[in-house]
Amino acid sequence: MAQGDAFEFVVRPASLADVSVMQQIEVDAGRRFARIGMQVVADDPPPPAAQLVAHVESKTAWMAVLCGEPERAVGYALASVVDGEGHLDQVSVADDAGGRGVGSALIEQVIDWARSPASGAVADSVTLTTFADVAWNGPLYERLGFVAIDDLGPELAAIRANEAARGLDAVGRRIAMRRSGETSESLGHSSS
Repeated sequence: MAQGDAFEFVVRPASLADVSVMQQIEVDAGRRFARIGMQVVADDPPPPAAQLVAHVESKTAWMAVLCGEPERAVGYALASVVDGEGHLDQVSVADDAGGRGVGSALIEQVIDWARSPASGAVADSVTLTTFADVAWNGPLYERLGFVAIDDLGPELAAIRANEAARGLDAVGRRIAMRRSGETSESLGHSSS
């Protein structure tokens, strides 16, 4: 159980019943981007239900829910394997739960998953792509041990190219980051 600013929450595997809730959290989380002038990001539609269902079925989706009844979801995370490493596809936190440790707890869950044999990753490191200068993006990941990287594997490079093609680089500086585990160097990637 994690605690933060007067509320307690747990991180649990997502279920199919959570799919629409994940979409609602994504829309709600966009409000933070709107407040800093990133309306394009705020207006981005949530992940399609089919994509979320695939993550739930592959056990690569987690929910942060407040303790107590009724259960209220306040965040979610999605993961995959990219270039043999765990990859944080998405972490979103409800607007009113931001800054309370929810995102950090979800990220740690993804890191634990990536280090487990169940992930299928060949390294116990995790990559992600993010806005470098948004307080709850790049600076948060840095505090959690992630470092910016330039040497991208082919799949991570394709993710970055897709983001650029969608216009995200025009909104704010985008970077790839990695939190290394013991075997990340065996992949031939270096951090900078």
